[in-house]
Amino acid sequence: MRAAIIRQHGGLDAIAVEEVPTPERRPGETLVRVKAVALNHMDLWARKGLPGFKFPLPLIPGCDIAGVVEESGEGGFEPGTDVFLSPGVTCGVCFDCASGNDHLCSHYGILGETQDGGCAELIAVPHRNVHRKPSRLGYPAAAAFPLTFQTAWHMLVTRSRIGPGQTVLIHAAGSGVSSAAIQIAKLYGARVFATAGTPEKCARAEAMGVEKAIDYQQEPEWSRRFFELTGKRGVDIVFDHVGKAVFEGSIRLLRAGGTFVTCGATSGSDVTLPLRRLFFKNLSVLGSTMGTRAELLQIADHIQAGRLEPIVDRVFPLDDIVGAHAALESREAFGKIVVTL
Repeated sequence: MRAAIIRQHGGLDAIAVEEVPTPERRPGETLVRVKAVALNHMDLWARKGLPGFKFPLPLIPGCDIAGVVEESGEGGFEPGTDVFLSPGVTCGVCFDCASGNDHLCSHYGILGETQDGGCAELIAVPHRNVHRKPSRLGYPAAAAFPLTFQTAWHMLVTRSRIGPGQTVLIHAAGSGVSSAAIQIAKLYGARVFATAGTPEKCARAEAMGVEKAIDYQQEPEWSRRFFELTGKRGVDIVFDHVGKAVFEGSIRLLRAGGTFVTCGATSGSDVTLPLRRLFFKNLSVLGSTMGTRAELLQIADHIQAGRLEPIVDRVFPLDDIVGAHAALESREAFGKIVVTL
């Protein structure tokens, strides 16, 4: 079969489309013919390498996958069923998996990171990773929601316990996870502010219902501006995956009892936490990675009902996987970059 594969870390020339062996379906697995796969920053890290993490090279990247069941045994969907895949792979039998906290499984891995992913014509995954595709979505949109919406949902709903009337600041509004977070925060009746890297992305965010979006690169005093916009009250929740570049301003902007929740640190993870501000203001600083399959299925129900909507910026064919990586790396996209097969 044809697949995009990374054989060594490097620049855009480190990923190429090649002929590779077709995966064999083992008992308890479903073989899926991939129709679309959405890219994430994880794909860039897999290609470029990440200090402190060893990727199992050679590696087929891609964790956000939609397609059609090609073959399945007992317990799987019928061949021909349109499906999307859970990005996280677990053992399925440990205490955390059995208690619904499968994202905490000690054997947790992610497709395209710890094992071959979906930038290929076929992929074999456990039955529990296969879910019926929301019928109102095409394949590119169905590939565009699993990781980002699952991550954003777990951060806002499960970890931060977002509620009606709260005020939320969402950083990097043009990213897939943040555009999902905007929708989830609005779904829960929150008042939403955002930062973004360009005036165009700020305008797109405001068109989605953000009350005010600020270009943090052009306005270094963005935290002061938001403080004024909230009537000098501050925000209840800061949603972040930028890290060092926005951390100090985010902590300063939180109201008493507020929550800073993060799932990443694209600008750097080495930050200084002012402990006196933390305990005097009763702040919470929360880490969050991925989410549960139950949360993902709940999200799929909201998407099927039209209450949430995946955002696709551009679609590339598999043969232009290099162009897709370049588009994601440029940070010009609003929403997801998707590759189709």
